[in-house]
Amino acid sequence: MKERKYTAQLQAGLGMVEETMTLLDLWSPGMTTSQLYEEALQSGRFPGISARRLLNFVKECFAPRVMLDGNKTLSYLKTLLPKLSLRDTEQLLLIYTCRANAILGDFIREIYWPTYAAGRERITNLESHDFVAQANQQGKTVKPWSETTIKHVASYLTGTCADFGLLERGTISSRKILSCRIGPQVAVVLAYDLHFTGLGDNMVVAHADWSLFGMERADVIAELRRAALKGALLVQAAGDVVRIGWQCKTAEELSSAISES
Repeated sequence: MKERKYTAQLQAGLGMVEETMTLLDLWSPGMTTSQLYEEALQSGRFPGISARRLLNFVKECFAPRVMLDGNKTLSYLKTLLPKLSLRDTEQLLLIYTCRANAILGDFIREIYWPTYAAGRERITNLESHDFVAQANQQGKTVKPWSETTIKHVASYLTGTCADFGLLERGTISSRKILSCRIGPQVAVVLAYDLHFTGLGDNMVVAHADWSLFGMERADVIAELRRAALKGALLVQAAGDVVRIGWQCKTAEELSSAISES
């Protein structure tokens, strides 16, 4: 797989959880990015955001994260999010944000989780800066970044992690690491999301998205087995082979199953 270059696209919006949920509420099937922007602008539901910043948010933040695959992702989220708690919603949006921003996903995997595993309680801006600077030196960025851009991107990373509940909030140079165990319903929604894209069962449990929550293949199987007790899916695992019985055939069926669990 071709390595995806790092961008500074997080500058258009960090976590933006509340704003994303509002846009999801405003969106309807068939809407283009421009039409969604106009709908958002006329709705009056973004009073603290200028028209220019709102346009940038819709096109550079919201669209790359969830307006994908002919808007299948949007339809999936719009169906399921009303059934999820705010914490579950944050975790699910974290996944889509990391898919759109490789630098954030790698920061979580390479800095956040190793720091957590080492028993440390905080992550500093310096660690974030060093991660970005090293990536820049290694040619992982779309183009060479200036020191100013490196500093900005470093702050975007810790700020976004704070928005999604991985780190404490606030304008501070050292942030406390917060607990980030995947929610049971998020695990089911993610598994179905991967399944609906056509991935086989073994590829579902080995997907890189799980590592955003510090999970390896065995952890994923254990989590899905727990979910199986509630009837959303059935899991059989023997050695390297995993078979999952997908009880729900559509997002609507999954939404109903979540409501009943």
